[in-house]
Amino acid sequence: MLSIASLIELLAQPQKIVITTHHKPDGDAIGSSLGLYNYLIQQGHHVTVITPTDYPTYFNWMPGNDGVVIYTEHPEECAALVSEAKIIFCLDFNALGRINELGELVGKSAAYKVMIDHHLEPEDFDDYRYWNIGACATAQLVYTFIVEELKHKELVNKDVASCLYAGILTDSASFHLPNTTSAVHRITADLIDAGAVNWRIYDLVYNNSPENRLRFLGLCLSERLEVLYEFNTAIFHVTKQDLEKYDIQTGDTEGIVNYALSIAGIKLAAFIIERKDKVKLSLRSKGDIPANAICRKYFNGGGHFNAAGGHSEDSLENVINQFKQILPEYKKLLIK
Repeated sequence: MLSIASLIELLAQPQKIVITTHHKPDGDAIGSSLGLYNYLIQQGHHVTVITPTDYPTYFNWMPGNDGVVIYTEHPEECAALVSEAKIIFCLDFNALGRINELGELVGKSAAYKVMIDHHLEPEDFDDYRYWNIGACATAQLVYTFIVEELKHKELVNKDVASCLYAGILTDSASFHLPNTTSAVHRITADLIDAGAVNWRIYDLVYNNSPENRLRFLGLCLSERLEVLYEFNTAIFHVTKQDLEKYDIQTGDTEGIVNYALSIAGIKLAAFIIERKDKVKLSLRSKGDIPANAICRKYFNGGGHFNAAGGHSEDSLENVINQFKQILPEYKKLLIK
């Protein structure tokens, strides 16, 4: 493993650096990546952020976004960048499978690999690990990595702060999840002091949707919601036809599952969506309901204890039925 002293020594000279994050990046993935990018370029490093896939357009305002390279659109360029990199920062993921085909390139690369992450059970592909499952967001860890490990608080400028604030804002569900500690609020206060305009960032992320997304949400609430009060569980399900009718793009379904969890008494919520190649699930839970264990055991996934995801090659109808059939296994937790 690489020591922090050795990493600091490496970073003392300009290096070719790649930053990458998980497929279908969310606000924390993009925010932490571009936050780190904006820190590193101040020291003269040659830095490129590579994402395995596209991501929501409502994150395009972040400083540095114009330089992001999407692997599925430029595979040869990405392969060259990875092969030339001296350091690869792996943010907001802990297994190479989470970056799809890009994972094979990163795994074979001779570059030093630095993992900054807050997910359970990391794989051993990294040379240096800055990891804490108690963190509410990887963006929180990028901040403490810069400030506490690298001792460069003065380099947390407006661009760095704005990206990291967005990452913390989105992964903490606007600061209302249990792991949004007083330390998190002190960090976000520092980010605001550094130039992050909190109300503007909220507006750009959450009040920037196309009309069709709102109409799609109306469909979900009125026709695609099923509430199973005997298990304190609620389920959204949408079809491929629904996605096509409302021209749903990457990120347009983000957060809808939380509407199901907002129903009084509901402890487990599922958003089950039929994509072209598979059925995907997003689970959210309250208290001691292990969303990650459910996804890991039954749906080829995982994640955080109260926020997880998975997928299945089965039909939408069968996945819905399978999800319902496993609920009795967790009934004691769900109804207590």
